[in-house]
Amino acid sequence: MLYVLPGVRVSVLSRRCLPVGLASLRAMIRERSATATTQLSGSNTELAVNFGKPPQKGEGFEFDRCLRDVVQSTKKTMVAMRKRNPAIQPLLAIIQAGEDDNLLEINKKMAGKNGINITQICLAKDVSEDEIIEEVLKLNEDPSVHGVYLHLPPASLTSKVLSTLNPEKDIDGISLLNMGRLVQGDMFRGFVPPVASAVVDLLKQHDAPLEGRTVLLIGAEGPLGVALQCLMEGSGMVALKSHWSFKGLQRQVMQADAVVLFGAGEDVDIPPTWVRPGAAVIRCDLTLETDEDAPEISSKSGLGYLTAAYRIQNVVNSSSQWLQEQQYKPWKLRSLKLQPLTPVPSDIEISRAQTPKPVNQLAEETGLLPEELEAYGRNKAKVRLSLLDRLHTQPDGKYVIVAGITPTPLGEGKSTVTIGLVQALSAHLKLNSFACLRQPSQGPTFGVKGGAAGGGYAQVIPMEEFNLHLTGDIHAITAANNLVAAAIDARMLHEATQSDKALFSRLVPSVNGVRRFSPIQISRLRRLGINKTDPASLTPQEVTTFVRLDLDPSKITWQRVVDTNDRFLRKITVGQASTEKGQIRETGFDIAVASEIMAILALADSLKDMKKRLARMVVGTSRSGQPVTAEDLGVSGALAVLMKDAIKPTLMQTLEGTPVFVHAGPFANIAHGNSSVLADKLALKLVGRDGFVVTEAGFGADIGMEKFFNIKCRASGLRPNVVVLVATVRALKMHGGGPNVSAGTPLPKEYINENLSLVTGGCHSNLRKQIEIAHLFGVPVVVALNVFKTDTQAEIDLVCQIAKECGASDAVPCHHWSQGGHGSVELAQAVKDAASRPSNFQFLYDIEMPVVEKIRTIAQKVYGADDIELSAEAEAKIDYYNQQGFGSLPICMAKTHLSLSHMPEKKGAPTGFVLPIRDVRASMGAGFIYPLVGTMSTMPGLPTRPCFYDIDLDPVTEEISGLF
Repeated sequence: MLYVLPGVRVSVLSRRCLPVGLASLRAMIRERSATATTQLSGSNTELAVNFGKPPQKGEGFEFDRCLRDVVQSTKKTMVAMRKRNPAIQPLLAIIQAGEDDNLLEINKKMAGKNGINITQICLAKDVSEDEIIEEVLKLNEDPSVHGVYLHLPPASLTSKVLSTLNPEKDIDGISLLNMGRLVQGDMFRGFVPPVASAVVDLLKQHDAPLEGRTVLLIGAEGPLGVALQCLMEGSGMVALKSHWSFKGLQRQVMQADAVVLFGAGEDVDIPPTWVRPGAAVIRCDLTLETDEDAPEISSKSGLGYLTAAYRIQNVVNSSSQWLQEQQYKPWKLRSLKLQPLTPVPSDIEISRAQTPKPVNQLAEETGLLPEELEAYGRNKAKVRLSLLDRLHTQPDGKYVIVAGITPTPLGEGKSTVTIGLVQALSAHLKLNSFACLRQPSQGPTFGVKGGAAGGGYAQVIPMEEFNLHLTGDIHAITAANNLVAAAIDARMLHEATQSDKALFSRLVPSVNGVRRFSPIQISRLRRLGINKTDPASLTPQEVTTFVRLDLDPSKITWQRVVDTNDRFLRKITVGQASTEKGQIRETGFDIAVASEIMAILALADSLKDMKKRLARMVVGTSRSGQPVTAEDLGVSGALAVLMKDAIKPTLMQTLEGTPVFVHAGPFANIAHGNSSVLADKLALKLVGRDGFVVTEAGFGADIGMEKFFNIKCRASGLRPNVVVLVATVRALKMHGGGPNVSAGTPLPKEYINENLSLVTGGCHSNLRKQIEIAHLFGVPVVVALNVFKTDTQAEIDLVCQIAKECGASDAVPCHHWSQGGHGSVELAQAVKDAASRPSNFQFLYDIEMPVVEKIRTIAQKVYGADDIELSAEAEAKIDYYNQQGFGSLPICMAKTHLSLSHMPEKKGAPTGFVLPIRDVRASMGAGFIYPLVGTMSTMPGLPTRPCFYDIDLDPVTEEISGLF
């Protein structure tokens, strides 16, 4: 049965049931006069609030005044609440057995006085416990519902039902938690049953003061009786409970100052002669009437209206509490204690020795709401993007980017510095801070690099979960990427083997004799300039244009991906089976994180934005020279479905219990090499105005940081406050003229023994240049010297001194690897001080500059080149992109990370070179053009002895060994 009432939203979510009468609340409130000796009727001084007879003006207890006070109080709360949030709309959901218009009517009238909505859910009279629980669970999860009223027979209110009901929505105060709060006297955190509130309110209107008065509750069982007893005792009354069968009932009644009667049926009453003069009698009869002709009693009852008014007040209070919960919450972070050992154990031993906090506890400590969390086991969880809507008015915290000097092949520890910094900020300086890290690819994990969770006592834990699968984002990217690849080859096969008519018939199939375009097909028609929606109305030429993408096999740019280092997939031939009818072509695999979908994930600022970006990915070119997109293939909607969970950042924690977002992991050469925009935005809201978000850029500052500023900050609109530039004595010696450093071979003696000359050379070349690059963007720089055990104090002091001379705001040694956050306190303080100074951020180039000039600007100002040299192919591609309207995209240089130049062997700060641009490609979905400087490998290979030789699993304990 669907009730449609003005201003009231009503829905029925379950099957129809036999009509039943009102679940009635019958009340009679009487006051005995000193001379009354017989019947409570006629000329006796009596207030009878009978059903069908509203209280008369001036008679006894003033229902109108009670009702008016409750309504006015509720209105004030509504006004205050709507000042904070004008869009708030409280909603009461009533679950009842049977169809009861009268119950809805009385609650509707009270709701109308306060501007709230009502949803009525009518279940069958014989509804089962499971069916009730199913409806309750739906309402618990519905954020638009602020109150749930279970108008059900007592037998249906089982402990299982009551424990299922969310106490924060239990506006009738019958859940176990709310009753417990009431018993403990905590009436401000939960809800009081409206009937109990109404009865006590009426008693307070009695002429005699309530303090010390005795109230007898007869037949008061269950939550209502408990609630009344607690409320009365809280008001200074003495509440006694009795039963109808008690032999001494008459004596108890005659001694009471007020009597409240509970029961069912008209026979529930006491003889008038039992009631002492001046005592009040309130009769509450809660029954389910099965008679369809039962009089509409409760809708006329003063007590019924007052009860409904208190129920509505509870709904409004619940809405207010919900709104308060939506506000920003100060952190209550409990850090985890570290006990660093010497010598420092392996990374996995350190990680395993620390027990992480449950992720829901971490979320609560950092101001996340339970409904914003999607747990993946005990230690990690996805965070919903609704957080951005909830905290949209919250000012952002300070934004810190961790970059590095040009690294050795061993890496210089940007991840460990990032983690050590947030551990120092939160666990030691007690400042809110979030680390935002990229998700590592499993290819390097099993190849040469090992894990990427940090190292030593600056790690994300559990490191096994961080490095292996995490929450499946890379697998989702792999599936989405390869769906596009499958769609490309399948479409080329079908176009090559079918006529236009056959293609159209299959692309727009007849269902029940009717052909309809899907929404994505209508979108393609509009892009083709065909503004028709009826398949039968297309001309033969329009059919041909619609069904044929006419992809040029030699100009397909989309490759398949796999998250494994597999050099033999770099170039492959597909279509060799006879079933593919000669559609053979060469293609290849990239590693999964090189997929454009990964770059899109990192740059999208909403699900809607991601869907648009996925749609405009260019997968190849038609024979007529037109770009073909994922939307042309008809696959973009399916891609969004595969990626709908991957867009949510994953919450984890450091060794010291500080929060970390792990999200996205695009390549830092053909893509921009930064974690996601969304992770940064969520974290900036959570840390608050005085907090810090520390994110990491891949490779050296000339690559990762430059792309962070020119690509990521353009996409996000965010502006950084501080650059932390990571350096090591090892890398500085290399740039100062030291011998080559190779992974897997022992370090030459120059890197183990003190050598101030090499350190000085590296500082005055590469370190100085990287500081200058940061200053091009107007952001202050703090140099973080990641200290190794072979570094001498003289070398450490020299680096810090020269770094300051080169323009760094500060330069400090960091010992987080061996000491955790304690070893980076000096860095944290330096970052805090630098963030307090003005940041005059600016982009390196105007986005509307010609593509060639944008490339030249980066080459000259960032890399130190004299000029650029474009190949004929690169020039042709730039002309093509300009013709297609892509000239205003930012530039993502694909260059070696081992040198500021294009020559990996050139260390320090090379000058006097011309940067060759071999080719220029575009990632239309991600939104950048990437020039290729030299040859870029997007599929790593395995070395002679990969890391997987050392990785193993104990089948008994399930412990993993060999990750580092």
